[in-house]
Amino acid sequence: MVQAYILVQTEVGKAAAVAKEIGQIEGVVSAEDVTGPYDVIVRAEAPDVDLLGQLVVAKVQSVSGITRTLTCPVVKLG
Repeated sequence: MVQAYILVQTEVGKAAAVAKEIGQIEGVVSAEDVTGPYDVIVRAEAPDVDLLGQLVVAKVQSVSGITRTLTCPVVKLG
């Protein structure tokens, strides 16, 4: 299983709605609206890196109100 954090920037005032919609996507473990340089932080998982990429590009990035995403795969160091 491949896991990643997806950092999401949204249009002004859209963070809560974006987090709620992303949280309904299959493969998303959690979606929280936060303060700081990003508006929503998502934890997602998929069986392999290709399916994770498809989840981000085809499903997460298609949510209305998102302006930018940054995907940070989780790695095991040690």
